Order: sequence, then C-alpha cells, then structure tokens
Amino acid sequence: MYAIVEIAGQQFKVAKDQKVYVHRLQEEEGAKVSFNNVLLLSDAGTVTVGAPAIEGAEVTAKILGHLKGDKVIVFKKKRRKGYKKKNGHRQFLTEIQIETIAASGAKKKVAAKKAPAKQEEPKVEVAAEASKELSSNTVAELKALAKEKGIEGYTSLKKAELIEALTK
Repeated sequence: MYAIVEIAGQQFKVAKDQKVYVHRLQEEEGAKVSFNNVLLLSDAGTVTVGAPAIEGAEVTAKILGHLKGDKVIVFKKKRRKGYKKKNGHRQFLTEIQIETIAASGAKKKVAAKKAPAKQEEPKVEVAAEASKELSSNTVAELKALAKEKGIEGYTSLKKAELIEALTK
C-alpha cells in the first residue's frame, strides 16, 4: 500500500515504515503528525485518485528529528565581465517516518467561521453606494455638504477626500 500525499507544499510517494525528509515542520521531535491532503491511494492493485484530495484519507507520521540538508553551491558568472558570485545554502529539513496510511475514517479539520466579518460587508456596500451618489456631485456641491455636516478644513480637500469625509 502506498499513497501520494502533500506535505509542506510538496508531494511525496510514501509507504508504511518509510523514512522521508521534508521541509522543516513546526512540531517537536517525537511528535505525531497527520496529513489529510492525500492525492492518491493504492491498495493491492486498487488505485483511488482524489479530485483534488481523497475525502477521509489520512497519513500519520512520527517526527524523528530536525536537521540541515547537504550544502548546495550557487555560483553565478557573467563571462567577460569579471562578475562572479559564489553562495551556499543548506535547507532546514525534518525526518519523518510514516506510521499508518488510512483510506477512510479521518475527519477533516474545519476552520471556525467568524461572524463579525460577515457583518462588516454590508457597511462597505452602503459606503460604496453613498460614494457613487456623491461622485456625481461637483466639488462646490460637496464642499457645501461638508459645511452643512460641520467638517473642519473642507476648503482644502480634493474631491476624493471630500467624498471619503462625507461617507464616514
């Protein structure tokens, strides 16, 4: 049995008891992590392909350690110009061991919805409608409205600033 799973932005083909080096994960050494984004499962010749992921499938792994990868040399050169730059890079990695591959039974984590964000949207729409109505007025008419409303310093404001001050 094997699976293709997305871990830290990369796709890996994993099997049970396999060790894999992935980009650094935030969890501590010895912790168990689960990955819900399983793209393909193969079990005894039966292949299941997700669109894009398989619902309920999960891969669990144990973090064995954090380390740095081999040094990669980055060399840049422009011929006949005397330009040479040599740099090195070592990627932070995490070694994990795959413990189980579950085809079903995993529960997806659901993000909590925020109610205040929904309440703010109508206010923005009302302000947009008011600004559309005000944008048809001339600058002199907008200054007269600002004077009636009691806005200070309206004489030096431009048309867009006047509309913004009046919609507040």
